[in-house]
Amino acid sequence: MTWNLVSDSSCDLRVSSFHSDSVRFETVPLRLLVGEREFLDNDQLSVPELLAAMAAEKSAASSACPSPSAFAKAFAAGDRTVCITISSQLSGTYHAACIGREMVLEEHPDKEIFVLDSRAASSTCALLVRRARALMEAAGEDGDFGAVCDQLRRYHATLRTCFTLENFDNLIKNGRMRPIVGTLLHSLGIHVIADATPEGTIHVADKARGIGKTYRAITALMGASKDCSGAEVIISHCENLEGAMALKQQILADLPVKRVDLLSCRGLTSFYAMEKGLIVGY
Repeated sequence: MTWNLVSDSSCDLRVSSFHSDSVRFETVPLRLLVGEREFLDNDQLSVPELLAAMAAEKSAASSACPSPSAFAKAFAAGDRTVCITISSQLSGTYHAACIGREMVLEEHPDKEIFVLDSRAASSTCALLVRRARALMEAAGEDGDFGAVCDQLRRYHATLRTCFTLENFDNLIKNGRMRPIVGTLLHSLGIHVIADATPEGTIHVADKARGIGKTYRAITALMGASKDCSGAEVIISHCENLEGAMALKQQILADLPVKRVDLLSCRGLTSFYAMEKGLIVGY
């Protein structure tokens, strides 16, 4: 019985970095539309090229979720599948995955498929993929699918997401921020700090001026949102390894976490976080 793990490309864990002898992993890519160009958000996408195209394009860019048939193809490749998607409040991807599930079960009712709305994206999805892999490997070939899904749900309920932005160009182009506000925030060195609500929407939690204050505000937000004792943390960064390493040191100094890992943002998360954005799953 083949264990099958599927995510959409809002998860910053790339297929090339996934290693397991007993679990198959696949990401179903979203498409990013910038002017007349289309970028497929797979492992081969060049994030710097995407960011350069977005900076050069005056009109608003957009993203398009995968088709149900793309998910159905990924689900059909295994006997027992867990799929983790970006928040249903931010994209139609979760609903496309649910339709894909029904398509497969109509032809193969013996297959088991669980679709989890992460109510987040990026590093939080990567944490879920890692935990799902560990649960599947521990369960073994004849493991209980329902038990694996229940344990993953319980872990999901403990996770939180926060992020900080330095570049507001995409928000301005998409009409979500007035140009004068974005210019003022950038010129004053003010960083927006936001988190994900339990429903999976975005909530602006704080603003801070300067890098040091921003990172301390992030750790304060993390500590206030949950007991971080023994927590695993992933920081996804958009072309900002230096900032991610500095934030990692701040988290290790301020909070009793188990470990902090770093990932580079894929296309979709780069599309929204923009250059120097940092996204923390914990």
